[in-house]
Amino acid sequence: MTDSLTIALAQLNPTVGDVDGNVARIAAARTKALGADLLVGSELVVSGYPPEDLIYREAFLDAVEAGVTKLAALTADGGPALLIGAPWREKGVAHNAVLLLDAGKVAGVRFKHHLPNYGVFDEKRVFTSGPAPGPMVFRGVRLGAMICEDMWFEDIAETLEESGAELLIVPNGSPFELDKPDTRINHAVARVSETGLPLIYVNQVCGQDDLVFDGGSFVLNADRSLAVQMPWWREEIVLTTWTRQGKTWACEPQKLTPALDRLENIYQAMVLGLRDYVTKNRFPGVVLGLSGGIDSAISAAVAVDALGAEKVHCVMMPSPYTSQESLDDAASCAKLLGIKLDSVSIKPAMDAYQSMLAPLFADAKADTTEENLQSRARGMTLMALSNKFGKMVLSTGNKSEMSTGYATLYGDMCGGFCVLKDVYKTTVFAVSRWRNAHKPEGALGPSGPVMPENVIAKPPTAELKPDQKDQDTLPEYEVLDGILKGLIEGQLGIAAVTAKGYDEATVRRVYRMLKMAEYKRRQAAPGVKITHLAFGRDYRYPITNGFNG
Repeated sequence: MTDSLTIALAQLNPTVGDVDGNVARIAAARTKALGADLLVGSELVVSGYPPEDLIYREAFLDAVEAGVTKLAALTADGGPALLIGAPWREKGVAHNAVLLLDAGKVAGVRFKHHLPNYGVFDEKRVFTSGPAPGPMVFRGVRLGAMICEDMWFEDIAETLEESGAELLIVPNGSPFELDKPDTRINHAVARVSETGLPLIYVNQVCGQDDLVFDGGSFVLNADRSLAVQMPWWREEIVLTTWTRQGKTWACEPQKLTPALDRLENIYQAMVLGLRDYVTKNRFPGVVLGLSGGIDSAISAAVAVDALGAEKVHCVMMPSPYTSQESLDDAASCAKLLGIKLDSVSIKPAMDAYQSMLAPLFADAKADTTEENLQSRARGMTLMALSNKFGKMVLSTGNKSEMSTGYATLYGDMCGGFCVLKDVYKTTVFAVSRWRNAHKPEGALGPSGPVMPENVIAKPPTAELKPDQKDQDTLPEYEVLDGILKGLIEGQLGIAAVTAKGYDEATVRRVYRMLKMAEYKRRQAAPGVKITHLAFGRDYRYPITNGFNG
């Protein structure tokens, strides 16, 4: 029986499906952790999380098994053992598992019991639930491993404690959303309080399609004190020192990483989500329309911070309605960010479409059709540049626009990814002011402002007709976003939102726009999940929908 342990916490950035790459990443982390007794990784780190329907492919599970065998063989050298997550077959069915690799072999296997099946999670679709796990013995210490969602319920920790576990270890694939760090720590504190056992929590840090994982791994001692707080938004390997103290174990406290504020978390989520989407899908960079407005300005700033200025190509696409103010603001943004800015007039395309359609439109009065043609000419221009040079089109719409359909299908909605998709317009203003005053850790962009103050201060406009303003069509954004948050994140009905003090006619109008725009959202680019109810896997409302309450 040992009275001391050195445990390395590996907060890594795996790629779903890249088993060989993930195995190499784990092996490299183990090399960095030489001197540790055990290295703990995150949930399904061998396969990447979430693997979704890859689990149905036997060839994929074969590759995972081969990767685990390779990692197990490394532990024959007497160095750190590994406690890592992987999909694992038993009796022909796949489980979400945690594996103890030691002395050259798979020394222990435990399966996830509580499979989440809500929001972005559908683990019951691909995995089989395992029984409530018992401890695994490692160097004479009884380790109680519970995987992610198992920590959110008291029964698994209780079973482990009653079975003699001395230390709780929780591998996680916990996606970021606002206020999630507090929720995680609250559940962890509850499990420590109930069992009297210390707890290790290891989360991954990566972007995976519309999900982003923020890391923030931590250790709680048995007295519920926070002994270790790892950083958010970057890979890290931390060695922790443990000693037996009577009937329990204690972790030597380390300097804690300070918590980030709300706006920095939003910004870092957008940066990491875009960086991993672009790099893991092997795009050489991004191209976007820079209009002189705030949405494209902050999207460009995120792109530069994520990828570097040399990988960001911006295009100003003026029409006869584009103001000199917008031209000047776009140029100022590009200069501040140090990015390439080209100009392509869409007037020839507008004239061509008008000529092409004149026989069919006849004497029909001009309306939003002509406005949408402008947006689509811009979308076609960006897609042509993407096709020619390979860079991904970055869409710039925000959640307020996506909610109400204030966007043109096949126009400004075109693109491969959208960092603002889950960010309301009022938050866009706040985040833009924050970025002008702060350069986040790891950002590749400038230290000073990324856009002129005028971009933030001026009234938003699509500039598709003379003197156009967003508020000609939409309620004031403070009102609109408040209503939308009630309807979407709050899942409230019209009466309940109206009871919060909003005008009933306005609420009904916003609800109607929200419902009617669902067909557009189904065709929108993926984007970073920020709130607890983002459009996409979180939000599954029917397009054909007759409910009006």
